[in-house]
Amino acid sequence: MSAPLRVAAVQFKGDRYDVAGARLRLAALAERACADADLVVLPEMAASGYLFYGPDDVARVAEHARGPGFEQLAPLAQRYGTYIVGGFAERAGDRYYNAARVIGPDGALLFTYRKTLLYEADLPWATPGDSGYRTFDTDFGRFAVGICMDLNDDRFTRWVAGSGADLLAFPTNWVCDDDGVAGMRRWWRYRLMTCPITMVAANTWGVEDDTRFVGCSCVLDPASRTLAATGPTGDAVVHWAR
Repeated sequence: MSAPLRVAAVQFKGDRYDVAGARLRLAALAERACADADLVVLPEMAASGYLFYGPDDVARVAEHARGPGFEQLAPLAQRYGTYIVGGFAERAGDRYYNAARVIGPDGALLFTYRKTLLYEADLPWATPGDSGYRTFDTDFGRFAVGICMDLNDDRFTRWVAGSGADLLAFPTNWVCDDDGVAGMRRWWRYRLMTCPITMVAANTWGVEDDTRFVGCSCVLDPASRTLAATGPTGDAVVHWAR
């Protein structure tokens, strides 16, 4: 991975009661990120918020892979020549997935990754992902995509270790526990200890219902060093370049 590299993580708190407004705010942050990055990562279910209690509940915010969220982000990817990876609630027929779009620098939808290992909060509405894993070869290296709980799946970490990926684009809604941000980062690096990979993690923040999220979106190198990070609260963009 010797070519120049510029990455950005967008930290954002979605709004399940005003997803259209959240998409606009998210697109503004994404444009800031794209202006100085080759790869931009947005959080898991970035515009909608995370907690839904059944298919009828998530149906209010779910969209097709080429739906409104894609229509707002694809022109940014094309304008700046940037890859964008961002989470959303996907509607596919009569099923719903916790998914992430991979948009190419020409604005094309390259792939829709569907979260494979579901967290307990996904279970009331989401179908386990069936997309499989995939890497993307670029001028700046090879990147892989995983969503939040996937990091706790041995199938995923074994695949990453053998994938030849230099970067992991990681949309997440990581829940805050007693170990806080330091514990979160230690756990992430422990799960990736066999993977010589730089992690670009985009998180949400604040409280949704009774659940608090860590924030602190970051770029971590293979030696567990924090290369760049946001704070624990607030919408923000963090850039890192090599």
